[in-house]
Formats: sequence, C-alpha cells, structure tokens
Amino acid sequence: MAVYAGTKFAVRAIAEGLRQEAGDSLRVTTVSPGATGPDFAEASTSPRVRAEITDMRDRIAIPPDAIARTIAFAIEQPETVDVNELVVRPTAQS
Repeated sequence: MAVYAGTKFAVRAIAEGLRQEAGDSLRVTTVSPGATGPDFAEASTSPRVRAEITDMRDRIAIPPDAIARTIAFAIEQPETVDVNELVVRPTAQS
C-alpha cells in the first residue's frame, strides 16, 4: 500500500502545480474517493489484511455513481470557479 499512497500523494501535488501554472485557461480538480468498489485487497500479501479490506468494502463502499455525481458537480460550476479538491467518503468510513 506504500506505493499506492505515494502515487496518490504525487498526483495531488502534480494537480496542484498544474492548477497554479495553468492560469485561467484550465480548471483542475482532484477527486479523492474513499472506499469504493475496486478490489484493492488483492494488492496485499497478507490473508488477514485482504479479508479486512474486502469486509470493509462489502459493508460500506459507496457506489460509482456517487463519484460520478461529485465529478459532475465540479464540472457544472461556472467557468470562473475552480473546485480544487473533493474528498468523497462513505459516512461510515473512519
């Protein structure tokens, strides 16, 4: 998970740099979803960790259309509004 976390952090940093350098010709939004449907459990070599991730996903994961609505929200804003970052998590995710 360290590589996943590191690349996620890098994407946020690159997006923020792009937003600052693009001026008013480009809007940049990062969307950071919480627990969703993808099976990240397979990335772990520990059976216990895989089971815990799968259990959490099955109990609280938000549906893909929730993320789609979040992206639509950012896109639908006036051209003069740049929604920089959206963090979307299930209400049950700690």
